[in-house]
Amino acid sequence: MGDLAFIIQARLGSTRLPNKILLPFCGQKGIFELMLDKLAGIRGADCIVATSTAPVNDTLEAICRARNVPCYRGAEQDVLQRFIEAARRYGKTRIIRVCSDNPFLNVPAIEALIARANMSDADYIGFDVAGTPAIKTHYGFWTEYVTLAALQKAAACTQDALYHEHVTNYIYTHPEDFRLEWLPVPPVVLENRHVRLTIDTAQDFDAAREIYAAIADKNSFEALFRYINARPRLVEGMVRQIANNSK
Repeated sequence: MGDLAFIIQARLGSTRLPNKILLPFCGQKGIFELMLDKLAGIRGADCIVATSTAPVNDTLEAICRARNVPCYRGAEQDVLQRFIEAARRYGKTRIIRVCSDNPFLNVPAIEALIARANMSDADYIGFDVAGTPAIKTHYGFWTEYVTLAALQKAAACTQDALYHEHVTNYIYTHPEDFRLEWLPVPPVVLENRHVRLTIDTAQDFDAAREIYAAIADKNSFEALFRYINARPRLVEGMVRQIANNSK
């Protein structure tokens, strides 16, 4: 086991769509298990789940145990501290943060991020979407890289609840204090700003489930955008959800 790990941020207490990552999404599997399958196929990083001690998340821990995936349980609201403790518990100094409600995570982009992280001394590496960190967009395609040292520094610098709930926000909003690197996204992504494939609501879930079932090559941005753009009702629904659920 190396020093790099995927840490999946997961919980079941979502107010807008409870249990969203366990609801049947493709066959009998939910988004959470599909994500574990996807990450298990990527070389170069171990996988850890970071959830909270809230009893509602017992099911997540049970799934992890059945699949032999390490599961750390920490604070519900202080997600930054939860990540720090999870990394320390399992001896990881470099982290790829994964949000559990993104079934369309792009594998080639994750592999590119790992490759860049392995030859960089950056504190943080993210994808740049027209000047916005990809993790803050509604696409749901990308992960982000951060060092344990950078998370510890951020935690020591601020007690602001915003920065402790949103793990990396302090780091990329204080570029003078950290070594940041940004990777570009394909131009076709910027041409399709109306696409939303992260999942916060029942409407997001239903649209993503339909698209996931239809697209065999889920690593192709072009195939995804072609399918969506050929269906105006999907586009209209995504535009509404973007307007109502800005990050």
